[in-house]
Amino acid sequence: MSLPTSARIARLALTAALFAAPPFVFAQTSPATGTAEGARTYTPEDFARYAPRNALAMLEQVPGFVIREAVQERGLGQATGNVLLNGQRLSGKSNDVLDQLGRIPANNVVRIEIRDGATLDIPGLSGQVANVVTKAGGISGSWRWRPDFRKYYTDPQLTRGEVSISGTRGLLDYTLGFQNNASHSGAGGDTYIYNADGSFREYREDAWTGEYDQPKLSAQLVHHGATGSLGNLNASWQKVFYDYVEDGTRIGPGLSDRVRSVRSEQGGHNYEIGGDYDFTLGAGRLKLIGLGRFDHTPISDQVETRFVDGSPTTGSRFTRDGETKERIARAEYRWKRGGDWQVSGEYAFNSLDSRSELFVLDTGGVYQPVPLPGGTATVQEDRYEVMGTYGRALTPKATLQVSLGGEYSKLEQVGGGGLVRTFRRPKGLVSLAWKAMPKLDLNMKLQRRVGQLDFYDFLASVDLNDDQTNAGNPDLVPPQTSELEVEAVRDLGVYGNTSLRIYGQRIDDIVDTIPIGENGESPGNIDSATLYGLEWKGTFELAPLGWHGAKVNTRLQWQESRVRDPLTGEKRPISNTLKDFAEIGLRHDIAGTSWAWGGNLSYEFYSRDYRLTEVGRLWEGPVWDSLFLERKDLMGMTARFTVTNLIDARSMWQRTVYVDRRTGPVDFNEDRNRRIGPIFQLSLSGKF
Repeated sequence: MSLPTSARIARLALTAALFAAPPFVFAQTSPATGTAEGARTYTPEDFARYAPRNALAMLEQVPGFVIREAVQERGLGQATGNVLLNGQRLSGKSNDVLDQLGRIPANNVVRIEIRDGATLDIPGLSGQVANVVTKAGGISGSWRWRPDFRKYYTDPQLTRGEVSISGTRGLLDYTLGFQNNASHSGAGGDTYIYNADGSFREYREDAWTGEYDQPKLSAQLVHHGATGSLGNLNASWQKVFYDYVEDGTRIGPGLSDRVRSVRSEQGGHNYEIGGDYDFTLGAGRLKLIGLGRFDHTPISDQVETRFVDGSPTTGSRFTRDGETKERIARAEYRWKRGGDWQVSGEYAFNSLDSRSELFVLDTGGVYQPVPLPGGTATVQEDRYEVMGTYGRALTPKATLQVSLGGEYSKLEQVGGGGLVRTFRRPKGLVSLAWKAMPKLDLNMKLQRRVGQLDFYDFLASVDLNDDQTNAGNPDLVPPQTSELEVEAVRDLGVYGNTSLRIYGQRIDDIVDTIPIGENGESPGNIDSATLYGLEWKGTFELAPLGWHGAKVNTRLQWQESRVRDPLTGEKRPISNTLKDFAEIGLRHDIAGTSWAWGGNLSYEFYSRDYRLTEVGRLWEGPVWDSLFLERKDLMGMTARFTVTNLIDARSMWQRTVYVDRRTGPVDFNEDRNRRIGPIFQLSLSGKF
């Protein structure tokens, strides 16, 4: 049950009091060695006690900083993350910022600067931004192997790891990498089904396991021209393997005992290649950017039910074969004249070609095709964007950045009831950074942006496992969001670092589940919604209390949302949005040794999922825990052993399903509670 707003705020306030004592009793983790032009600057010496192997391990230890990965915007657009590399955006779209930083050896990092985004001449940045400054070096490499083992339901996961090599040859820097972000997961347990009057209907016992491997090859080349030009080339290729197996039994009064099996597979591959070239032209600099992506994703889902009394087996199969493409050409020209100016133009083409089929098992044991209207089609979009940006220092302590522009797009669906539509959308950003006090920075951002649609939402699909069907919706339009955000960052000197962010959004044409026709439902647009909240972060050291080498990281977030339900007309939260989040982490590096230990506690709570025929919440937890023991020099390696979920976080699904739509009578209530069990992970990392 969702608590009233006032109660949840009080609960979070109490959690904050329990998680972290007042900041004035703590000292800052790894105090910055100095400041440069208003930045908090950290050098490798500030991270020596952690013995980091790469840039990612260093950035994760910066006090009060949380890495925010780039939002997958339409095309490339303006910057949306909060990490820069040598003053530039991390290029590409599928290149995860964590992966890129993990491929940079720690001995190549010169410093990490934490700056106010508005003070940088990169449009779109706001709030705290990390600029990781690196240097070229000789040939070096790093590696990490991360197997894990679970007590229940899963086989050992032994294939997760990465290796990379970096070097310099003349004016060319290069990094080659291989990684496999593999995972094994699983859960099992009871599900109870109750009739609308509360009487017992059915008992289910199920267990599932999912095994995911996605090996990826990547390459990054950086060319430093003799005349100051700079070129980047990035390429990656990835293969995907996923297998899901679920088996269970179902019994109930007046029902035949039965055994149910679910089998799902996903395969395919994807690749991305992109580059940019930055050079002097006239009074400024021109950057030309190009990118191409391709993703082939075939899936197959099958559910069969076998009856103990010998009744004919029932079954269904859903298959989909989709290919997505993206092509981007972008140009940026920037110059200085009374401030920092930039004009940019971008063309992007996105497409999805997808074919879906549905089959039902007949009494002879043969799968026969059945109609799936709207399951096969081509969706594509041509988009053009023009933006202008101006930034300047208003005073020695205040900096303003303004971006204005818009986009024109043509959205087309061929097949599946498709049509052609065109849109013109204004976009813009106003960002202000103000050093209100020597140790207090205030940042404000007002932004209007256009969201990205999932082209699969245009097409009909079936979730056989959860018995849910989307009819497909060719009338989808991109959502537009107006955002206001204010962040205060307080440097407490030897006592610590903390920040508070308050934000609000109005979302027009938000995508949620809407009625389609007389009986269907699918993702679609609702006129508007609002979302607002606050987030507090802090990093503190416990040395003043006599506990040298120990630090505490804390983070709290509270969020509310409202949208008018398209079926009932009543206001409700946006489906599946975060409501509460709380986290506390402790790390102790034992002085005079190469040992460290620590732990983490986290809590997450989301709003329910509102479909037209049901309301429910699928979640895990609600509290997760972990403990780790680390040896920073074990025969030249860093070894870390982590145990997660000692307090028995569960996999739960609580939903109410209606006979027809939510305005009618209830059919049944479902209460699922599955065990996940403890997870044991080993991490070995090193360099060469």
